[in-house]
Amino acid sequence: MKLCVNALPHISAARLEVPQAGALRFPEKVLQFGTGVLLRGLPDYFIDKANKQNVFQGRVLVVKSTANGGTDAFAEQDHLYTQCIKGIENGQLVEENIVNASISRVLSAKSDWDEILEAAANPDMELVISNTTEVGIVLQKDNIHGHPPDSFPGKLLAFLYRRFRIFKGDPAKGMVIVPTELIPENGSKLESIITELAHQNALEPAFIDWLEQHNHFCNSLVDRIVPGKLPIADQQKMEQELGYADELMIMSEVYRLWAIEAKHQRVFDVLQPLASVDEGIVLTPDIHLYRELKVRLLNGPHTFACGIAVLTGVNTVKEAMDHPLISAYIARVMEQEITPAIVGEELTKEKALDFAARILDRFRNPHIEHRWISITMNYSSKMEMRNVPAIVQYIERQGAAPQAMALGFAAFLCFMKGVEGNDGKYYGTVNGAQYVIQDDNAGLYAESWKKGVDGVVGDVLGNETFGGSGLADALVWRDAVAYWVREIVEKGVVRAMEECVRGEGVRLG
Repeated sequence: MKLCVNALPHISAARLEVPQAGALRFPEKVLQFGTGVLLRGLPDYFIDKANKQNVFQGRVLVVKSTANGGTDAFAEQDHLYTQCIKGIENGQLVEENIVNASISRVLSAKSDWDEILEAAANPDMELVISNTTEVGIVLQKDNIHGHPPDSFPGKLLAFLYRRFRIFKGDPAKGMVIVPTELIPENGSKLESIITELAHQNALEPAFIDWLEQHNHFCNSLVDRIVPGKLPIADQQKMEQELGYADELMIMSEVYRLWAIEAKHQRVFDVLQPLASVDEGIVLTPDIHLYRELKVRLLNGPHTFACGIAVLTGVNTVKEAMDHPLISAYIARVMEQEITPAIVGEELTKEKALDFAARILDRFRNPHIEHRWISITMNYSSKMEMRNVPAIVQYIERQGAAPQAMALGFAAFLCFMKGVEGNDGKYYGTVNGAQYVIQDDNAGLYAESWKKGVDGVVGDVLGNETFGGSGLADALVWRDAVAYWVREIVEKGVVRAMEECVRGEGVRLG
């Protein structure tokens, strides 16, 4: 039996939440650009949950813009799919399975563009969601009268323009637009591109006024790991347990966050029904605090610890959390160094530590295989963006070097000690095995390492990338990093971690 509407009455699995028949008849209220697992695992999860509680009462029209794959699987399953939620919350294992009925249709922009534009005449439409990857929100010359326009902004503008024409500029028919692409100020950037495209296409001033005054582009931040398809063996086991086959089944972690900048009453009116059913949706005038927490306390520890883990021979984040030294190191860098560096008037210590505890639960999730070597990709730019600001803030506030951060930075330098191969790539070695250094600056680090420990520390901290961030003149930082590099080189990373975790062996400020 395959998952579909007709199969629902025959599904009786004990650990499964299924939609009621009424939820399948709700009108389309959401236009969604993208069929990806992040959208299905986060925004569509919230929509389905609100529909099951009868507070949103709206479904999703999905626009598929890419050429990869088709819409057949969705149509064959009446757009239903299973979401398996697995992870740790408050220290407890959580497993939950739901049949998501939020999607009403999936249309191809290439073959169904007329039908997509017809949806602009739907008076119930009120919300636009997108996840077209970072390259989707870019300005390019585009004819919005194309069939379809080439770009995502062009397609969205064409839809809005059709809606303006149909409803004769009715202020109440403007849309709330929430992009989820992982770029800062995603809503503001999309709005500026849409406005510029409207001018490029010589659209009438009345439309541009309606666009600017009655459509609300919201910056947003999404955070949920959604690996997508289950491993084959797990998929087969789950289908046997649930009693049906599901080609669209996805897995996600328990943690979920969708922080949305809501600066207008219309935004609250549209999104509050979703926010009312789950604390994972946050409506706030400014999402900066949530971005800061994510970057510093989720991405930051990943970046500090990935070199340590690889040099220790530990492959995944879950394995690292089972390793007593690495897990103690991660907790120390988060709770004792990053947290004091970032707390202030907006962010209390209690809130930061609560967020850190949730992150540690996520790191312990046995169902997510997050490999450290993948996290080392673009290592130098990640270290600069995610961690250097916290290092600078700690030194400014404490007048001393954060030793766990310094050890993480030292492990980063040791990881980057590479040798150029015949293929032009750079390789490091740990325990006799090679790993690829996937970083644009790999050659620079390899050259600096020829000068020894002081040479590489001096070169990197004197480089404008890091020096311009306030670290070039911080002697306590330079001394701390050099100390830990020597400890790793001379005694090994495990011994260095032991010293750092115990607070022994560090004779620095």
